[in-house]
Amino acid sequence: MKQRVLTLLIALQLSACSLTPVLMLPAAPVPKNYPLTQSIDSSTSAVQLDWQVVFPERRLQRLIELALTNNRDLRLAALNVEAVKAQFGVQRAAQLPSIDVATGVVRQRSNATDIGTQFSFAFGMNAFEVDLFGRARASSDASFERYLASEQGRKAVQISLIAAVADAYCVELVAQEQLQVAKQTLLDWQKSLDLARGLKAANQVSGLDIAQAEGQVASAEADLQGRTRSVAQARNALRLLLGVELPDDLPVAPLLEQLPRYALQSGLPSELLINRPDILQAENNLRAANADIGVVRAAFFPRLSLTSSFGYSSPEMRNLFGNERSVWNFVPQITVPIFSAGKLRSELRLAEVRKSSAVAEYERAIQIAFREVSDGLAGRETYAPQIEAQQSVVRSAEKRLELLNLRYRAGIESRLELLDSQRQMHAARLSLLELRRAEMSNLIALYKALGGGASPIEMHFKK
Repeated sequence: MKQRVLTLLIALQLSACSLTPVLMLPAAPVPKNYPLTQSIDSSTSAVQLDWQVVFPERRLQRLIELALTNNRDLRLAALNVEAVKAQFGVQRAAQLPSIDVATGVVRQRSNATDIGTQFSFAFGMNAFEVDLFGRARASSDASFERYLASEQGRKAVQISLIAAVADAYCVELVAQEQLQVAKQTLLDWQKSLDLARGLKAANQVSGLDIAQAEGQVASAEADLQGRTRSVAQARNALRLLLGVELPDDLPVAPLLEQLPRYALQSGLPSELLINRPDILQAENNLRAANADIGVVRAAFFPRLSLTSSFGYSSPEMRNLFGNERSVWNFVPQITVPIFSAGKLRSELRLAEVRKSSAVAEYERAIQIAFREVSDGLAGRETYAPQIEAQQSVVRSAEKRLELLNLRYRAGIESRLELLDSQRQMHAARLSLLELRRAEMSNLIALYKALGGGASPIEMHFKK
């Protein structure tokens, strides 16, 4: 009898049909090529480059390693993966029958004097649903796709964290260099004030020059405080990303110019579909929403559940396992929905709307990825010549200041001209540093946008 029941269960499970609709992924709603792209023979795909290769500077690598170990957002993403994985295990287990073992003893009195005892031991299967229309299988598929989506979400968080640490690191370097520029500017303007005072003592300049020089020094002191605050804020941002205090044994920070500049290969927009974890996450969520439709559709059809048990029953414990004491039961039950007041149709409509939303999210993820890569490529094409031009501006400002300083000492130029020249040189230097920071941020964003920054996902179990 047991073999017949098992054979029947296997046959019914294998013959179960599926009501999940066939999913056709929508075409990518973006152009076939990126704008402003140039062919670079020595370029390398971002996915092929691990973050240690793109960011070889040892201080930055140490910071990224600390963030990957201690960042709370990444830890929450990993825990979310484990939670969804456990949920998938629950759904997958629902496709298989659960067998319980029960033992018991019953003592009862049938009349005023007779007391009876009954011992029992049985294996039982309670209300196992035979998946005739694929409801349990569709529910398991949806859970599996959500597990894959959570894994892709963890990978997306990891890539974003690496990029955020690298960008915050560049912000800190720029803030430190801007602080040094502010200190040097204050020193230069203090020397200029001393010079003006000396010229005033020799009756070569008026009190107006002294007032202008004192105003310069006060402005430089205010700027120095602002730059000091920027350095502190940049370090606070790094602490938040790392999840721990900045170590005291970090290597000396290099100059911003020493950070790497890679010519990353952009490829085609279609490659983003297999490289970007956020797009893969949206695709998995779409597949899960499609499987949910199969779950709801199956609810319109009859559900077959089986309850059975096999065991022994005897009034005496020593004779419990005799062949003549064996008992069994087999109870199939069919549940057919007749009237649900529109609940099932509303649930089906809700599942279909959620699938449409998932399609829109999938297409939106593709469009955002295309825009981010296009912005990164535009920056790659334009930042280098812009920085070169700004460097020329700095050199010209330095040369002009040098000449005006000589002419001012000779009494040819006014203090106002020298003041204007000093301000221009100070602004040009700060603008050059901001451009270098923007160039590095653009490189980091492009590396992230192309799907680089994490190792391939390793599946620990198969569907």
